[in-house]
Amino acid sequence: MRISHFTVRAVNPPLAAPHATASGTVTHFPMVLLDLHTDEGVSGCAYVFTYGTWALKPVADLLRALEPMVKGQPCAPQSIEQMLRKRMRLIGPHGLVTMAMAAIDMAAWDVVCKAAGLPLYAMLGGTRRASRAYGPVGMSGMAGSAQEAEAQARLGFTAIKAKIGYASVDEDRAVIDAMRRAVGPGVKLMADYNQALDVPEGMARCKALDAEGLVWIEEPTTAEDLIGHGRIKDATVTPIQAGENWWGPLEFRKAINAGASDMLMPDVMKIGGITSWLKIMAMAEVYGTPLSNHLFPEVSAHLMAVSPTAGWFQFADWSHPILAEPLDAQGGQVLPSDKPGIGLTWDESAVQRFLVE
Repeated sequence: MRISHFTVRAVNPPLAAPHATASGTVTHFPMVLLDLHTDEGVSGCAYVFTYGTWALKPVADLLRALEPMVKGQPCAPQSIEQMLRKRMRLIGPHGLVTMAMAAIDMAAWDVVCKAAGLPLYAMLGGTRRASRAYGPVGMSGMAGSAQEAEAQARLGFTAIKAKIGYASVDEDRAVIDAMRRAVGPGVKLMADYNQALDVPEGMARCKALDAEGLVWIEEPTTAEDLIGHGRIKDATVTPIQAGENWWGPLEFRKAINAGASDMLMPDVMKIGGITSWLKIMAMAEVYGTPLSNHLFPEVSAHLMAVSPTAGWFQFADWSHPILAEPLDAQGGQVLPSDKPGIGLTWDESAVQRFLVE
């Protein structure tokens, strides 16, 4: 079974509600959709999130530019990944290059799973295991964050993550305390700074939050500052979570060696796809490090189900507007699709409605 051609489309569906963070407010979910077709009629689907509409065309064009490199090749994800990494060695497999490679990798896995008649978790040797999911709360101030937390708890989430990074740590603590009063002691809380602090401020604020009993504090400082993250981790009792902005297995190896975090949160797009997740999953198992996902719930549900050190699952419904059968969290639990493949099916009428090019 060989790759015959790509269909590449860009869409920009709106979020159900704006999601504010210390790095800015997310109002839309700009996506590049890839359909990878084969000579045997089996097609695989994947999408990547470009963060801004400005990156939609560059990522779509990059996928079209990579198409000749894989056209006619056997649809074998690991072989394709190795070939593309070698071809990209000089330009470097980071940024938009990795995003495009991830789309190809995920779509290729979707193909081989469909051809085998197996869902991804089964293809990887796992079972259909549910993941404990946490609900999101944006940077909405004391009253807004408390209301959002209460709404998430009513949906069945037993953990909730707050976006913080306000003008002072006192405001950060006030938001967390307001959420705690809203949901009660039975719901666990996490906090996410979205890289908002320098290292000294990160150390001071994270130490001040130790008394809050948080599951973790996420990305207190610039993602690529591994030494800085390690300094904050060593100064703090609360576990430090990071990884969503690290590009690929080698960056995770560097982060682990630097002692940058207590937990790992790979983003399946930014690491390069499913093939790279399997490498990072193995590192996490060897080092006994809890593993969580970032976005991409449809494929992440499969990957977390087979990850030995899987922890809390980040659930987001941002892709729902363009999916015919969106994945949902039931009672705070997420189950991977049991259909062959990843479980992605486009809602073609919605795709046409949100089409950018």
